[in-house]
Amino acid sequence: MKAYIGWITGTTAAVLVAAGAITYAVAEDGGDSAPGTPAAESADAGFARDMAVHHQQAVEMSYIVRDRTKNTEVRRLAYDIAQTQANQRGMLLGWLDLWGLPKVSAKPPMSWMGMGGMPERGDGSLMPGMATDTEMKKLGTLNGRQAEVFYLQLMTDHHKGGIHMAEGCVAKCTVGVEKDLAQGMVNSQQSEITLMADMLKERGAQARS
Repeated sequence: MKAYIGWITGTTAAVLVAAGAITYAVAEDGGDSAPGTPAAESADAGFARDMAVHHQQAVEMSYIVRDRTKNTEVRRLAYDIAQTQANQRGMLLGWLDLWGLPKVSAKPPMSWMGMGGMPERGDGSLMPGMATDTEMKKLGTLNGRQAEVFYLQLMTDHHKGGIHMAEGCVAKCTVGVEKDLAQGMVNSQQSEITLMADMLKERGAQARS
């Protein structure tokens, strides 16, 4: 298990190095396959906006659990996820600034995927996989193994929703480096889902869905 987490951490470092190169590439020429600055309601802009919101909750969730448990493996995973997604969020918002596009849209979340009419869970859960405000508050009241299990369950759901959205960008985005980042999210989050399933099993629990 420790070796697996070490591999995840090493992979994260590589992703962040690549992220810097991606940001530079976009700043220089908009990406190899970009036909020009994306439109405000394009898949590129929509993914950047929505995933930035999705990522922010993962960061918050991860910092909450780090204060609720002393387990080294869970704390390391949470820190890894928080750092990775905070950096990726900065890139996504940076691209919107670079493109001169708004960070919010009047359209419902995930409209760029053709899912703008889907019902929301409500209570702060704006997109698939996102925890509700009630669930976030509950996480902040738990300690030890209970906090670990609930965090791993919430983050597994969160990753599944994030993967679905990232796959949408891979299929619909036009900026090549953004598509590459989205595919990287798919790969890394799938690996973390596998890791979290093992961690849940060690605690006599399993994912919620």
